[in-house]
Amino acid sequence: MTAPLTPPHQPTPHDSDGAPPPPPPHGPAGDPITAAEVLQGVLVTVVSALAGALLGVLWLNLAPRVLLVSDGRGVYLSNSEGEAAIGADGTFVLLALAFGAVAAIVVFLLRRKGGVPLVLGLAIGGVLGSLLAWGLGVYFGPTGDVVAHAKAVGPNVAFEAPLELNLAAAAMLAWPLAAMIVHLALTAVFGPRDPEPDPWDQPKPYTQGPSPS
Repeated sequence: MTAPLTPPHQPTPHDSDGAPPPPPPHGPAGDPITAAEVLQGVLVTVVSALAGALLGVLWLNLAPRVLLVSDGRGVYLSNSEGEAAIGADGTFVLLALAFGAVAAIVVFLLRRKGGVPLVLGLAIGGVLGSLLAWGLGVYFGPTGDVVAHAKAVGPNVAFEAPLELNLAAAAMLAWPLAAMIVHLALTAVFGPRDPEPDPWDQPKPYTQGPSPS
């Protein structure tokens, strides 16, 4: 008697090149990232970046002004002990924190499931929105040519200094950090939960032989 010959391996349509297809990218929970989620992340980035225009307008109108004065030979601070320069940074940071928190709440209410693309969209959009707000505030604020401005207003006349950020790097991170922290916190507390396994579906322990009488 001879053993039957085993048939050779028949290639399937999925392994024509000898290697399985690459798996799709997965999120932290193991679920695959779909094209719809990527599109939602891009939409969050764009909307957040455009919202930076509103942040720039608010910063331009709410930030305290630094006053300068010229004596004909140089330009000096009108109030050397004022804290208006620090106030401009603080106003921007507070507004950016508020914008980040609101953006996170809106995104969570619209998409409770969350996901990596949404978090990345909040972070990248927050940075882009902060940059747009900074640029608009500086562009539409007082002119940056302080010498020409001093000559135009004349000596001993106070005028506004250019609107600027002394701690620009920290100010640019306020919005994305607030958005990510608030969104992750909301997802952890109010996000959907994975269903717990049914205890009746668990395998019963095996008992060998009859129980002793």
